[in-house]
Amino acid sequence: MNHTALQILLAGSVVLPLIGALAALLPAPPGLKGKNPDQAVLRHGVTVTGVVLAATVALAAGFDHAHPARMQATTDLSWIPALGIRVHLGVDGISLPLLVLTALLTFLCALYSYFNMPTGPSPKAFVALILVLESGTLATFAVLDLMLFFLAFEMVLIPMYFLIARWGGSEGVARSGSLEEGGRATGGRQAAAWKFILYTLLGSVVMLLGLLLIGLKSGTFDMVALATDNGPKAQLSHTVQVIAVLAVGIGLAVKSPMWPLHSWLPDAHTAAPTVGSVLLAGVLLKMGTYGFVRIALPITPDGMHAFAPYLAALAAVGIVYGSLACLALVRTGAKGDLKRLIAYSSVGHMGFVLLGIATMTPTGVNGALFANIAHGLITGLLFFLVGGLKDRLGSTDLDTLAGSTGAALYGRAPRFGGLLAFAAVASLGLPGLAGFWGEMLAMFGAYHPAAGLSRPAFLTFMALAGLGTLLTAAYLLLVVRRVCMGGTLKAAASSPEAGGPAPALPDLARYEYAAFSPLAALTVLAGLWPAALLGLTNPAVQQLLGGGK
Repeated sequence: MNHTALQILLAGSVVLPLIGALAALLPAPPGLKGKNPDQAVLRHGVTVTGVVLAATVALAAGFDHAHPARMQATTDLSWIPALGIRVHLGVDGISLPLLVLTALLTFLCALYSYFNMPTGPSPKAFVALILVLESGTLATFAVLDLMLFFLAFEMVLIPMYFLIARWGGSEGVARSGSLEEGGRATGGRQAAAWKFILYTLLGSVVMLLGLLLIGLKSGTFDMVALATDNGPKAQLSHTVQVIAVLAVGIGLAVKSPMWPLHSWLPDAHTAAPTVGSVLLAGVLLKMGTYGFVRIALPITPDGMHAFAPYLAALAAVGIVYGSLACLALVRTGAKGDLKRLIAYSSVGHMGFVLLGIATMTPTGVNGALFANIAHGLITGLLFFLVGGLKDRLGSTDLDTLAGSTGAALYGRAPRFGGLLAFAAVASLGLPGLAGFWGEMLAMFGAYHPAAGLSRPAFLTFMALAGLGTLLTAAYLLLVVRRVCMGGTLKAAASSPEAGGPAPALPDLARYEYAAFSPLAALTVLAGLWPAALLGLTNPAVQQLLGGGK
């Protein structure tokens, strides 16, 4: 495919959702209203996100896979000459998988919402916010200017805030009909939304200072020029690099989320609507780790080298902490929430991504990028399934789901239960599925970290990460046992008071098959054919760590 066509596909992927968001707020044209205006705007969301997905798939097909380290589909236009800020877009083997993942998850969320719209204000605003969120996320992975990166990074905050504050926590409340429960849900989602935006905004303010320091000291905000040995990077002293990594790293660590800056995440996931949780876990968390790979590693390598042991230590602690928190939530009588448990599991899984980045080796960074994609697929599927579980039973409380009248999915909705068990074993890193390769490569990177990093320290971090994998297997298998089998299923079936086995639940609906199947299929494909992804990322990572050579 020629360069112009690729340019149009990449630029169109970023801009089209914004145009679609504006169109969603307008009245539907005659003949396109369908049964009602709400249906029309939800169909509009499916159409726009479907076109964007098609554009990113075409971009991936036209991408020169023989040279994935080279920036392709580039657009470079002057925007604010006085500040040297340019509209600079491009894609390489590092960003291409994230673009496709973002487009896929957003399309599946739009499709799911068409059939299962969360209770809340006007669907017009809902669809517009989803599209603005998609545009900001795609722009984050496509821009090659530090100031544009910051703007795109911030662009997603307001849409996600409103998705949590206005549509969050509504599925179960809609079924309960309780004003008291509705009031608690409203207060909880408002608090979670504020916590989300305050944490991320404060981190972003510090990050902006670091980005400005890099740009002003080097004389350019161009990320490609800054990432090469022959570019202005040589003008950044060791002290400037250390300060810049500290400032930029704080903002990226909040979004990643790195322990102990993660505390906004469980509340946000618990309160968010199903599609909000899918997008938050599937793509928004990747923006932070992508920033470490695209900015911190190539532009400020000396500063990154100084902070790598601390980043690895916090990542290893996060892996173990996330697993222990999940074990605490899953135990009987803890009143743990399944959405909250998956949120804490994300802290652990993203810890592997951060550990791989901290090794500063091709093996570790490739593992981090692979784990990014795997986490987006698997955790996106898990949040979809938990949303479906809440629709069926009105609760995600684990004690309720495991009780004598709880889920017992193997007997009541076998296909749903089987898919939940599949997602759980994929999340624990079963060989042959996507979750395995990223975690393994991150630990291999820690076994032989970059020159100058303490190998005994990284071996300790690797051992902690290994412990985390065992704890992860423990809590996820407990989830499967309690939710799919039911804690007291046999007793319930034979109890006269119970009146025999619990009634069947609705199994997977057609729209759920459509939304869930692509994620399950890609989880298997990435697990069986990791070279498809590593073949894209490895040359780009080698060049990135080699200073552009």
